[in-house]
Amino acid sequence: MTAACGSKRRALLLVVLAFATVGCVRGCPSSRPPIHIVPNMDFQPKYDSQEASAFFYDGATMRTPVAGTVPRSDLPLHVRVSTAYNTGKDENGNLVAAIPLDVDEVLLARGKERFGIYCAACHDSRGTGKGILFERGNVPTTSMYDPKVLNATDGHIFDVVTNGIGLMQGYGYPIPVHDRWAIVAYVRELQARQAR
Repeated sequence: MTAACGSKRRALLLVVLAFATVGCVRGCPSSRPPIHIVPNMDFQPKYDSQEASAFFYDGATMRTPVAGTVPRSDLPLHVRVSTAYNTGKDENGNLVAAIPLDVDEVLLARGKERFGIYCAACHDSRGTGKGILFERGNVPTTSMYDPKVLNATDGHIFDVVTNGIGLMQGYGYPIPVHDRWAIVAYVRELQARQAR
C-alpha cells in the first residue's frame, strides 16, 4: 500500500466522521439563532390580512377582485348574501327547518347518487352508520335513524354536510350547493322509508 493511498483513505475517513458528527448533533437545542444562508423566505416583507397599507390610496391591503374574476366557489361574487339556499340559514342566521327546494324524483335520484359517492363509505348505503370504515376501522359513524338526526332541521343536516361535525369532514368544497340539498332530501327519504 502506498503512502498516497493511505492518506486518501484517512482523508475519506475524516470526511465520513465529520458528516457523522454533524448528523449526531443535528436537532440539538442551541441558544444561538439558526444560520440562514438565504433568509429571503424566513424574513419576507409582507402584509397580514386586514392590515393597513400606505401603498394603496384606500389604505387597505386586501384588494377587491378584478372585474370579471371567476370565483372558485358556487356563489358568484355578487351573490355573497346569506340566503337559505346557499347557507342553510335564514337572514337571522338560524338554521332553516325545511329544504328550500321542491323535492321531486330528479332531486331524490341525484341525492341517492351523491349519497352513494360521498356518504355511503361511512354511513352505509342504507344510512345505518355501519359503512366500510365502521366495519374495518371501527370508526364511530352516525346513523341517519338516530333521534338527533331525525329531529334535526334540514338546515342542520345541510350545515353538517357543508362544514362537517365531530370526526366528519366538511364537504362544502367538492359537493355543490344543489347536490348538498339533494343529499338532505335523500336522507329524509331514507328516514321516511324506515318509518313505514
